[in-house]
Amino acid sequence: MPTPPGDPAPRRVLLAAPRGYCAGVDRAVITVEKALDLYGAPVYVRKQIVHNRHVVETLESRGAIFVEETSDVPEGSIVVFSAHGVAPSVHTEAASRGLRTIDATCPLVTKVHHEARRFAEEGYQILLIGHEGHEEVVGTSGEAPEHITLVDGPDGARALEVADPTKVAWLSQTTLSVDETTETVDLLRTRFPLLLDPPSDDICYATQNRQEAIKVVAAQSELVIVVGSRNSSNSVRLVEVALSGGAIAAYLVDYADEIQDGWLDGVSTVGVTSGASVPEILVRGVVDWLAERGFTDVQEVSSAEEHLLFALPPELRRDLKSRAGAAPATP
Repeated sequence: MPTPPGDPAPRRVLLAAPRGYCAGVDRAVITVEKALDLYGAPVYVRKQIVHNRHVVETLESRGAIFVEETSDVPEGSIVVFSAHGVAPSVHTEAASRGLRTIDATCPLVTKVHHEARRFAEEGYQILLIGHEGHEEVVGTSGEAPEHITLVDGPDGARALEVADPTKVAWLSQTTLSVDETTETVDLLRTRFPLLLDPPSDDICYATQNRQEAIKVVAAQSELVIVVGSRNSSNSVRLVEVALSGGAIAAYLVDYADEIQDGWLDGVSTVGVTSGASVPEILVRGVVDWLAERGFTDVQEVSSAEEHLLFALPPELRRDLKSRAGAAPATP
């Protein structure tokens, strides 16, 4: 029904689904929580376990200590490797210092590592599509550094030179923009027609699903708010996808109190989503903030369902099982 003359335009929130935690992030966060429960504090974590400020600060409050390098961990301590993966040299260094390691690398990132090793063993030059310096790219590159060449988007594809155009393959960081990665691969294939594909798409299911969901929402929204941290690649990509999908404005925030009232000027529909490392409590905070300003009509817009779960790292499962077996029987 049209809004009668003189009445304010209806204010609504379109809540994208799926959003928030993916299976790999859920596994990584639970890994640190279970390690703290099992071994007690401190538990060391190399890099941020996932790229989210709230998650990191919450785990720190429980006794997790985040460090930049394995060399920062006291000898003999427990260290968790983040969801983004590490190079083989990190495992070697940890072993040399007697560290007890728990590898929380997302299984989808581990898959890319396996593909890198296989292509390298077959003599291919691997064109790794990703952002220089990102932890996932550093870890994947470490699997076969002499075979891997970084390609940072379409511009990188245009400028690239290869040793043998008949012996090239591509892989990608799992958290990239699907559309930009497709454009990059198409450019590479135009230049190198014999380019070999990975066995399956490297961009993770959660990244793709969240980008597709925000496209649907952005087409109906003047403003999109993405909840996520600025060092989260997949969260940053959601802002870009929202803008290209039709939103007039899109912003990335960690918390609701970062939203500015001026962003709502002339806005009747706000789209809301969150990156794959964001707990739902932060999204609820944004929805509540919007409700206080008249955006009380909340509609969930779903484009896919997710049911994937990953088992905890085997070394943690082993110790949890041992602890359970050692527990006294309940009378």
